[in-house]
Amino acid sequence: MSESDAAGTSPAAGPAGATGGPVIRGLVVADWEAIISLEAEAYAPLGLSETPAVLRAKAAASPGTCFVVLAGAETVGGYLLALPSPPHRPPSWGRTEAATALRDNLHIHDLVVSPPLRGQGLGRRLVAHVEDTARALGCASVSLVAVGGADRFWATLGYTARPHVTVTDYGASAVYMSRSLGARDPSPAHAVSPAPQSPHRRS
Repeated sequence: MSESDAAGTSPAAGPAGATGGPVIRGLVVADWEAIISLEAEAYAPLGLSETPAVLRAKAAASPGTCFVVLAGAETVGGYLLALPSPPHRPPSWGRTEAATALRDNLHIHDLVVSPPLRGQGLGRRLVAHVEDTARALGCASVSLVAVGGADRFWATLGYTARPHVTVTDYGASAVYMSRSLGARDPSPAHAVSPAPQSPHRRS
């Protein structure tokens, strides 16, 4: 289920890294308290908040495609969870996911930006980063399930609704969307830091 900082249409001006832009890095265990709080704040009002165990399992299915954006030195200001999923077959809501091989399609399960940081383009930068990651991994497409009216935001990023795909477990207004990946111009400069190695590899 993918929400957004839907008002974020301007270049990112928020959390500063060493180069003055937002810092995006992979998830580490220490990020989970902030991620769980952000997820509940975004999705509980929609009746779509998942348990911490489910969130951790979905991230663990593909640790290399899950990211946070930092606000300040090490404060998580937003996150994106993505995992392999066949085209037109999104992961089930509220259920754990077993790790599967990444083939043609990467699915964005969650995108949340902290309310005080919305409107700065951080959601767009997270999406651009995961799309670049998907290209590098050989994926042909990226998909998601838009909830809470976020399909309008995703349409501005080139995602197209696929109304024939059933996503009823995500709520009556949920919309499955996807886009094909081609070559992309380099994104605006932003600092990207690799995730420190976690002994548990549980992002």
